[in-house]
Amino acid sequence: MTATSIPPAPGADRILILDFGSQVTQLIARRLRESGVYCEIWPYSADPARITAFAPRGIILSGGPASVPEGNSPRAPQLVFELGVPVLGICYGQMTMCEQLGGRVAQSDHREFGRAFVDVLEPCALFRDVWSVGAREQVWMSHGDRVTRLPPGFRVVATSEGAPFAAFADDARKFYGLMFHPEVVHTPHGARLLASFAHEVAGCRGDWTMGGFREAEIEKIRAQVGQGRVICGLSGGVDSSVAAVLIHQAIGAQLTCIFVDHGLLRAGEAEEVVRTFRDRFNIRLVHRDASAMFLDALDGVADPEIKRKTIGRLFIEVFEEEAAKLGGADFLAQGTLYPDVIESVSFTGGPSVTIKSHHNVGGLPERMRMKLVEPLRELFKDEVRKLGRELDIPEAIVGRHPFPGPGLAIRVPGAITRAKLDLLRRADTIYLEEIRAAGLYDAIWQAFVVLLPVRSVGVMGDGRTYDMACALRAVTSTDGMTAEIYPFDMSFLTRVAGRIVNEVRGINRVTYDITSKPPGTIEWE
Repeated sequence: MTATSIPPAPGADRILILDFGSQVTQLIARRLRESGVYCEIWPYSADPARITAFAPRGIILSGGPASVPEGNSPRAPQLVFELGVPVLGICYGQMTMCEQLGGRVAQSDHREFGRAFVDVLEPCALFRDVWSVGAREQVWMSHGDRVTRLPPGFRVVATSEGAPFAAFADDARKFYGLMFHPEVVHTPHGARLLASFAHEVAGCRGDWTMGGFREAEIEKIRAQVGQGRVICGLSGGVDSSVAAVLIHQAIGAQLTCIFVDHGLLRAGEAEEVVRTFRDRFNIRLVHRDASAMFLDALDGVADPEIKRKTIGRLFIEVFEEEAAKLGGADFLAQGTLYPDVIESVSFTGGPSVTIKSHHNVGGLPERMRMKLVEPLRELFKDEVRKLGRELDIPEAIVGRHPFPGPGLAIRVPGAITRAKLDLLRRADTIYLEEIRAAGLYDAIWQAFVVLLPVRSVGVMGDGRTYDMACALRAVTSTDGMTAEIYPFDMSFLTRVAGRIVNEVRGINRVTYDITSKPPGTIEWE
């Protein structure tokens, strides 16, 4: 991951986040951007000279899986505490701050994981206009160690049942430590605490906007590409569509989009993509029907990671072939997003090294002479939608639910067959039709059908059936990293299930997946 892939607007303030390996570090950046503050996430081991050159208005130390009392656990560069800028430590970040500044951290028999409550004991600049003295506030804890002695100059400002030093402050140096995670939605006022640190404590003006990003990124693309030619892997989803239109605005006819129909798309999607980009945007588009190649290669493959990697490999091969037909290309553009990167790599090499691999993350094979152009690599999904609106992309595309690059391949657990894909497409079409008819599409972040790897005995009419079962999923989210189920009423679910069972011969049972996605869990794949 490059740490400078989103240049701030000229004169914009910035916050630096040093990552110790937490799975929710990216949510810190998300909350800061919501308040209009530009920020970057760097590894905790970043070169001190580079930190100085970045000139942050404040620094945040993230959580992480390590234990401070253990030998060789990571530490922040000591320069962080010598720059004269505000510092906020979160969970592990709080504990390493404490240890490095002369306090003490110990392993504890009383761990706190999940919802907890803190009692606010004293005022501090971080709490101003957010929490008042005497209040009891809900937070989200995730720690096994705890602070046992404060560094000189600090005072306790909040406690919890399992953490007598749940929050501490040194207002003179503007150093603050929180044992809980303010970045997750489970801490109701956490976003306001982070905004308070950025605006009130660090003095950031909140002048980073998507319009400023658009202008800066267009200039960056032009500088990177020069007179070179770019091919863009277009899927028709939000990410690749926004990337394609942004790059087209930057370099015009130097861009050719390649739309690969891998046979794993939803019903009618290929035709819609071709029509939209050729007719509305006048972007050069190559439509390659490679469905037979992909489905033959996936025949009998059940492992979801092998599916993803197989699809990624074939995508690259098709791009190479099409680029050769065009006389070669210098760059390959992709719609890689920040959650893709976070879920695929780790700054620290810790336990969260790979949560989930993505077919469009990790670079290109050495045999390819193309360099990557990834203008959205540091954006979250809802930020990409905002950028799409800045670019005048139709709402039908900007507001489309996320659809993974591997497509229906990861919605068919187990081996893929053309017959299973056909069943899934028809069930999926019915589900989305009913969601739109009910006026619920925009209230849901993502909805899809999964064809389950089981068969069910049933009775339909006067006969017995032995057919497949499917699961419906619908969630609400803003960042894609955490999600809650959408609470359909039973009349809606009954109507959808009835249509699927009656209209899709081969499916005789429908279930509704009520699994939420709090930090650290996974989704269907």
